[in-house]
Amino acid sequence: MIQSIPDAAHLADLVRAVADRGDRSAFGDLFRHFAPRIAGFLMRGGLSADEAEELAQETMATVWRKAAQFDEARAGVATWIFTIARNRRIDRQRSAARAAGVAQDLFIEDEAGEASAEDQALAGEREAQVRSAMDSLSPEQETVLRLSFFAEKPHSEIARELGIPLGTVKSRVRLAMNRIRALLEETR
Repeated sequence: MIQSIPDAAHLADLVRAVADRGDRSAFGDLFRHFAPRIAGFLMRGGLSADEAEELAQETMATVWRKAAQFDEARAGVATWIFTIARNRRIDRQRSAARAAGVAQDLFIEDEAGEASAEDQALAGEREAQVRSAMDSLSPEQETVLRLSFFAEKPHSEIARELGIPLGTVKSRVRLAMNRIRALLEETR
């Protein structure tokens, strides 16, 4: 059986039905459409199948709770839902990093609770190296890299915003990262 992909207007109607009436059937349609796609997106981002499935379910639970916050004028349903998924993934990674870093921080911080002078100097030096490497990029590569990593925008949104093909965005990010990596390796 071939399922048709719902159009943007239908997806927006489903979210409004969830927001306005708590429509479980509409939510079921959203869940069946998006949960597998979210899990695939998260697995491509490096999560295990179990972690991706769990985060996909958390994402859809957030969609249920926050459906009233969806604003069709700001983003499409897919963009809104995948942004929720990306944010959930980032939150989970930060939590894991904080949990892992607690023990490490005990060794880095001195008794006054501040990072050691050596650690601060190394961090400052590394930051200067990255800033210098960024300055060596073409303006086009620097713009795409800043939007991708610092503004955390998806490549498709960057392509739309800059009016360039998606493949061009991906190529610029890849070339910029390779250039920065090479420059940072030279300074080691």
